[in-house]
Amino acid sequence: MSEIQWQYIFDPALAIDNFSYILKGLGYTLGISLSSMVFGTIVGFLLAIMRMSNSKSLSIIARTYISFMRGTPILVFLFILYFGFPFIGIQFEAVNAAIIGFSLNSAAYSAEIIRAALHSVDHGQWEAAYALGLKWPFIMRKVIIPQAMRLAIPPMSNVMLDLIKGTSLAAMITVPEIFQQAKIVGGREFDYMTMYILVALIYWAICSVFTIFQRYLEKKASIYIN
Repeated sequence: MSEIQWQYIFDPALAIDNFSYILKGLGYTLGISLSSMVFGTIVGFLLAIMRMSNSKSLSIIARTYISFMRGTPILVFLFILYFGFPFIGIQFEAVNAAIIGFSLNSAAYSAEIIRAALHSVDHGQWEAAYALGLKWPFIMRKVIIPQAMRLAIPPMSNVMLDLIKGTSLAAMITVPEIFQQAKIVGGREFDYMTMYILVALIYWAICSVFTIFQRYLEKKASIYIN
């Protein structure tokens, strides 16, 4: 271990000097991941309802979409949106392409989580609500979703954590998020190792904070335990 030249693995002074510069990309990292989570959850909920629908055509559409998105690397999809679509006359800004790509991709995973959570609610809840003359939208909003939410929070939190870490791929389409900023500094200072370790620690810190928020949500949702 004494023969290892630690200054070539991690240079604390370089990390401290460039910490604020790398954090300039934090807004893009959080903005893309949070926006994608919101839009992805909305689309995922619609896909889950389509999969649960009695309509065979809607179910097939949802299944096909989910299969395609889960079987397609997100990086390939980002390249199609940012580099491919201009050939058919559609041009996205890098940030918009990232949000669209991550939203549509995460929606496939969210859909399966939401579907499983909705199915986990006892069918007797539906029967009791219908017996009271309640309508489907009201039953879903006031009876089913609150109970399903408790079970969906942990796996949905994993989707969010994957989005936070996955935003590093947005650097490949020139989005100046924290990984892209780290690459710039690494190239300028000829020390990629320090920058990569630093950005890994930043991602870890962000995910740790979100994990605390996840525990808070789980505690709030526990009031719906039957």
